[in-house]
Amino acid sequence: MTESSLTLSELNRQVKDAIRDHLPETYWMRAETSDVRRNRNGHCYLEFIEKDRITQSIIAKARGVIWSNVFQMLFSYFENETGQQFTSGINVLVRVSVEFHELYGYSLTVVDIDPSFTMGEIARNRQLVLKKLEEEGVLALNRELVLPELANRIAVISSPTAAGYEDFCNQLENNSGGLLFYTKLFPAIMQGDRSEASIIAALEKVFQYRELFDAVTIIRGGGATSDLSCFDSYLLATNVAQFPLPVISGIGHERDVTVLDIVAHTRAKTPTAVAEFFVAHLTTTATHLISLEERVVSASESRLIKEQTDLLSLSKELVHQSSLMIQREVATVQHLSGKMKYGVRHLIQHQSYILENRAQFVEMVSPENVLRRGYTLTLKNGKIVTSLHDLSVDDTIETRFRDGLTTSVVTRIENSEL
Repeated sequence: MTESSLTLSELNRQVKDAIRDHLPETYWMRAETSDVRRNRNGHCYLEFIEKDRITQSIIAKARGVIWSNVFQMLFSYFENETGQQFTSGINVLVRVSVEFHELYGYSLTVVDIDPSFTMGEIARNRQLVLKKLEEEGVLALNRELVLPELANRIAVISSPTAAGYEDFCNQLENNSGGLLFYTKLFPAIMQGDRSEASIIAALEKVFQYRELFDAVTIIRGGGATSDLSCFDSYLLATNVAQFPLPVISGIGHERDVTVLDIVAHTRAKTPTAVAEFFVAHLTTTATHLISLEERVVSASESRLIKEQTDLLSLSKELVHQSSLMIQREVATVQHLSGKMKYGVRHLIQHQSYILENRAQFVEMVSPENVLRRGYTLTLKNGKIVTSLHDLSVDDTIETRFRDGLTTSVVTRIENSEL
């Protein structure tokens, strides 16, 4: 048995020879990259993995290598075509040769790459996320929100050290219209594995103070396109889509439109463009307000002129009507005055006639006239005696005649009924 056995190195050499003799030189292979690293010599070492589509558990794994002379060429080609770095976590279509080394074992050596496959995979993943959001009915929710006309209170989600954040603030502060904006930074990690959770946490903080803001902006200036992967995530997209304030995105890449850009209320290419968007929006509002102010002033002036004209016309009409009324009243007074004079004159004449009659009657019944007709008047204590009952025995009475008077004393009273 010992004579027919092989050492490990002998077995590995046979495996190596078998692979070289029986397998084609290269294969096109689909896989996901993992643990991508480049050493000081420029060689790139990585692992290729395959995951179950349902459970996402790894069902295959192989070591891979891209030698420095090939990697330099493939890296530039891949990044130029896809706008993304060759890094871990991306789906690739690579041409590999199968190698088996007696010491290092099985590995795959990359000799070529098809960037269009990776672009297609990125687009496919984005479409899957967008489809899921649409099926859930949240895809367009944030876009349907109305951005307030006076949108100058802005919650900013960004890295505090990012150049894009500084550009955004400078653009707002130095706007040509002198418009005032109030911003509050909610710091977040904008690249790397922790960026998704960090941005969502910042959104949750903004939500707690949502009454204080008109809008939210998520900005990120520059950086590698490969760092945009978090902005294609379903979890971040669904948070943005259902956020109660308009979200304006500006993550710094003109060519790439992420899922976040699609679900956001408005997409701007860069942080500076986001600031320009807010300035333009508020400028439109200010222009509209100025126009309204001018229209109100113009309408008020026209109304005042009309009212003054109407008042002057009314005043003239009032003067004219007053003059006519005064003339009518004067005529009425004159007419009444004439009637009154005639009435008074007639009344005086009538009363004069009555007085004359009464004077004649008084004169006829006056004592002097009675005496002149031969009658006498009997007086007691200066009062005329008209009844026998006014006298008593021993009363002194005075009897007046036409030509004199006598004084008598009553000695007897005889009562006789006529």
